[in-house]
Amino acid sequence: MFDETSRYHAIPTSVHTTPDGREVRYVQRRFLPQGAALPVLAEVTVVEGDRLDLIAHRTLGNAEMFWRVCDANDAMRPDELTQEAGRTLRVPVPQFEPR
Repeated sequence: MFDETSRYHAIPTSVHTTPDGREVRYVQRRFLPQGAALPVLAEVTVVEGDRLDLIAHRTLGNAEMFWRVCDANDAMRPDELTQEAGRTLRVPVPQFEPR
């Protein structure tokens, strides 16, 4: 259902049956990992104008993997990670889980 680089790739799907009998498929809840428990690939210092997609592209080779940087830094509001120049961000080693 999802590409292997998606944060939802390893999350199981379920089916909800509505009262009128329709089946609605959905992805189960994704629980965030503890950022400190993720192995670190690199630490990056945010510069003025930085964005998470640019950091992910530079460090992980794929801008769409910005969510891994969010996970490693326990970010609930991703934009806050790059608001302050000089902040150090953890970039995790990509972990791929089989479905």
